[in-house]
Amino acid sequence: MEMQQRVSTLPDGRRLILRRAVPEDAEETIAFVQKIIGESDYLMLEPGEFRPSLGEQRELLERYARSDGHLYLIAEVDGEIVGILHFQPGKRNRNAHAGEFGMSVRKKFWGMSIGRLLLQFLLQWARQTGKIRKINLRVRVDNDRAIRLYRSLGFQVEGTITREFYIGGKFYDAHWMGIQLD
Repeated sequence: MEMQQRVSTLPDGRRLILRRAVPEDAEETIAFVQKIIGESDYLMLEPGEFRPSLGEQRELLERYARSDGHLYLIAEVDGEIVGILHFQPGKRNRNAHAGEFGMSVRKKFWGMSIGRLLLQFLLQWARQTGKIRKINLRVRVDNDRAIRLYRSLGFQVEGTITREFYIGGKFYDAHWMGIQLD
């Protein structure tokens, strides 16, 4: 059974809807990413770097929606996108069982368990695919909140990549973390 949506209640009583993205979400997902880029230095992108056309974003969301190995997940509160998670598996037969995800939550919603709920959805979905056996991520070594979250769900540090990020004239290392699903 394909997981399409999950509804939860946030600590403040508001309703959170987690759902798979559809091509009609293209404009809102572009706006969301452009907003969150300026909210945190922990992201891979910096302001001005994310500029897909509406058509390119629609095509990406369509490709993810058609694929049984890709996931583009949206977290909504009161009709507003407050978080996203996207997962992409390896492109070759020999690594299609493993993939990497990226996740972002609007800063004003940090501490409300939205990241945890997005990750729990990902893990359950991945197990149900019968194909995804390993999930990976990269996280800056100084992003303590994110690392605590990942560890609490079973991810382990598998290595450290030096100088992975260059921000404001300073290099930052990143942990390569992963979880095995079998």
